[in-house]
Amino acid sequence: MCEPREVVSEALATRMCGLAAKLGRQIGVLIDRGGRVTHAIVGDDHQIELPDLGRWGKDAGRLRGLRLVHVHLRGEPVDDDDLNDLTRLGLDLVAALGHQHGIPHTVSIAHVAPDGKGLGRTGNLTAELLPQLPWSSFDFDCAAWIEELQARLALVRPAARMVDARERALLIYVGSESIALAEDRLDEMEELARTARVEVVGRVLQRRRDIDSRTLIGSGKLAELTLQAMQTDATMLLFARELTPSQSKSIQKLADIKVLDRTQLILDIFAHRARSQDGKLQVELAQLRYSLPRLGDRDNALSRLTGGIGGVGPGETKLEIDRRRARDRIHKIEDELERLKRGRGVRRMGRTQAEVPAVALLGYTNVGKSSLLNALAKSDAYTENLLFATLDPTTRRIRLPGGTQVVMTDTVGFIRDLPKELLGAFEATLEEARAADLLLVVVDGSHAQMEAQLQSVVRILGEHDLAEAPRKVIINKADTLRDPPAVRELQAAWSAQPVSAKTREGLGELMESLEREVVAAHAEARERAVLERDAEQALSQRGPWVPLGSP
Repeated sequence: MCEPREVVSEALATRMCGLAAKLGRQIGVLIDRGGRVTHAIVGDDHQIELPDLGRWGKDAGRLRGLRLVHVHLRGEPVDDDDLNDLTRLGLDLVAALGHQHGIPHTVSIAHVAPDGKGLGRTGNLTAELLPQLPWSSFDFDCAAWIEELQARLALVRPAARMVDARERALLIYVGSESIALAEDRLDEMEELARTARVEVVGRVLQRRRDIDSRTLIGSGKLAELTLQAMQTDATMLLFARELTPSQSKSIQKLADIKVLDRTQLILDIFAHRARSQDGKLQVELAQLRYSLPRLGDRDNALSRLTGGIGGVGPGETKLEIDRRRARDRIHKIEDELERLKRGRGVRRMGRTQAEVPAVALLGYTNVGKSSLLNALAKSDAYTENLLFATLDPTTRRIRLPGGTQVVMTDTVGFIRDLPKELLGAFEATLEEARAADLLLVVVDGSHAQMEAQLQSVVRILGEHDLAEAPRKVIINKADTLRDPPAVRELQAAWSAQPVSAKTREGLGELMESLEREVVAAHAEARERAVLERDAEQALSQRGPWVPLGSP
């Protein structure tokens, strides 16, 4: 035990130095703020390796509530390895003892730099080193110093902006794109975070041509991010791209903080917003497919169930059991989704037999598709200024000015670089698009990247054999246009029609043009279906094919 004001007691320091001199190894201890030794560590002659602390001491505040005191055999002060442990683990401080003949002789202390501007001679810019002092004249009030350090850290913490935030995240983007494109991707990622009720407390943009295969951003930059996360009280590092299983594991191990990538964040949003049985199953399926290759990263202490002396065989590891259960669940969900797909097909067949033209509302997420449906159908479908506010297709019947009735379906919004695990979640949307006579592609006229968003939607449609489907482009939010010249260019290039679901501007003209185009598209679709049916009947009435010249 030590007094709370002591970095380490005289008796404990003497015992550690004597043991280090006898063994020729570094000796260290972790001490909590109450002065209790929580861990004792024996290293080699150059360094000590700290144990995996997990979430130990995290409730004590932004700092972990533990300090490291260890013996350097040659009397050197705190070194780079110590500083890495300090910032990576969020320790209160690190103290290095030098000894002479097993007796404490010098002491060196380092702590995190609250403003990120360290003064250490080692060049580490995330920690401050105090001058090395003789042990005989060392006087340091540890408890008071930590209290002051906590107060300094609190001064640099951003004020909370989200009242109901579930997490606080440091947002990171790494890539070789232009600054403008990278900032746009960060903006979209911040919107995704807001949708998931994650407060973004800092944004980091790193442009690099060669991505680090292990940590994505490099170990030095990761150490800086770890300190920045500590300074801003972030609970996670949120990467605006998909991480490989090995990258996610390495970053989490080095940073000792929760790590999420873009795919995981979107999956979390889908999991919270799915309402229908089909939607919930699709999300569960996507989560299982994403986690399956990452099951091996959970815990390397997966012992054999029946192994060892006298065991009949090696048995089945817990990892193998988890994988088998995941695959079994995937097969079960796929069978259930196929059953639901057949049900949707029967319902669409009923609409087709009633010869009611069908229109599918498509577009990038949060462009106002649901608001437009409500304005056209005078309905009350759920709307909110969030990405992926609508996950389940919503169908309404609309009467056009000439008396034509159409069925209009609001679908899930697309997003660029759609994670492959989530393709299944858009199956219902794509089915509605394939069955529709006309695709109404909605663009957000107030968004700076409206052209890029439209191109993303068109590319996704092309990847699913919908490039040639009849479509009409609508520029929504005409009352809040951000760049009128760019809107006019888009309008000319795509024959787009500007409207506003909020002020109903242009809706009358849209209904009239929609009636002309959907009736023509429906008639063309019926004619094509008749031709296909006649061709099938002609083939079925033919006799078996006989090669020319056969008897």
